[in-house]
Amino acid sequence: MDLLHEYDIGKLEAKVELRNFCPVCKGRLSECRPAVCPFVKKLSMWIPMERFQDRIVFGASPPTVFVGEWGYPKVNVGPAVSAMEKDFAGLLDVHEKWLGFSIDELLLMRLSLLHGKKRIGVTVARMPSRFIESFQELAMSSTPVDTEMELESRPVLKPLFYVRESPMGPSAPLLKMRLAENPSVPRVVEKVISDTDLKAENAVVTMYRSGIRQEHITRLLSIGLLGARNERKIVPTEWSITAVDGMIGKALRKEVMKYPLINCYEVYGFEALHNRVCILLLPSRWMFEVLEYWHSMPSKLPYADHELPSFPDRYPENIGGAYHAVRLPVLEHLSVRRRQAAALVFIEVFPGWLPLGVWRLREISRKALSMQPTKAGSLDEALSLLSTRLKLPIEKWVRASWLLDFLKNQTKLE
Repeated sequence: MDLLHEYDIGKLEAKVELRNFCPVCKGRLSECRPAVCPFVKKLSMWIPMERFQDRIVFGASPPTVFVGEWGYPKVNVGPAVSAMEKDFAGLLDVHEKWLGFSIDELLLMRLSLLHGKKRIGVTVARMPSRFIESFQELAMSSTPVDTEMELESRPVLKPLFYVRESPMGPSAPLLKMRLAENPSVPRVVEKVISDTDLKAENAVVTMYRSGIRQEHITRLLSIGLLGARNERKIVPTEWSITAVDGMIGKALRKEVMKYPLINCYEVYGFEALHNRVCILLLPSRWMFEVLEYWHSMPSKLPYADHELPSFPDRYPENIGGAYHAVRLPVLEHLSVRRRQAAALVFIEVFPGWLPLGVWRLREISRKALSMQPTKAGSLDEALSLLSTRLKLPIEKWVRASWLLDFLKNQTKLE
């Protein structure tokens, strides 16, 4: 399993990172602190820091185990526990339920998580110490786990906004960790973890088809529990998110490409959390493109990445992890219908959005595709429908689209 080689994860171009950074500090870590962060400052009075004043911290983990990427292949790894009640803690890692919350509520939820961290090399997953095994046992659980952490020092609230992952609250170096109860581990999870000959990609798809939640699968990949024994490694959480989206999408794409085409043009759309997603399904063999426009950082045309018959698979350097995050719901939708289509996804990000992770595009896309589509008899009619739903003029989207240009040239040849 070489995630870096297969997906080029961790090599995003600077323009992708900058678009997704916090609009205040622009990713400059020296300027990211509660005293100057307007988003954290107004919420800090509600964060129960008194729960985190001692070096011994006890609470429910959602469960969450976070792996950073700074310094790779030696990274910060550790669990997070919540200051909230155990019944509520499970909600902190269930993305499909987050669209109903405001950005302030989501920030407050995530900032209530205290993160203990230990710096370790990524290959320790192959022969983990008892300390690392405790992280892995937590990651295996499907329900919140009461967890005790002993920290080197009192936690410090230093918010960091990530491109793909949601932010977390206070953190401190971790000395010891103890699970106060047995994790609840699904049978299929135990089975794929114990199979040390099973490739990581096959393990991911097996669990997905068995109904294991995507966040759970991502945790297992990230903490080094999947893949052949001599290839297992700890993977930064942000890279794991994109890898899991990509692995599942790849399996579904292979399946979808065998199905008959849809018989008309279909337009879907949904908006939440200052993000609008519109999806156009076209009666054509499988092709896919994502167009993304940020109204807070205007550009001449939308950013674009695609997969067309004449182009090999490559990492979407313009859209980044959001590409795989929206491709997956489209493939899920077509798989359930047992149909094939080309898909063009339009994303508009409006002022007011904060970088809380690519989950929001995945869930907004799923929500859009769960609704009845508006149908059209021609591409021109479909684009006319989209022009009433998108703020940026449709002409700019069309000019940026490789997929539409490909279809136009194909029509000329025919």
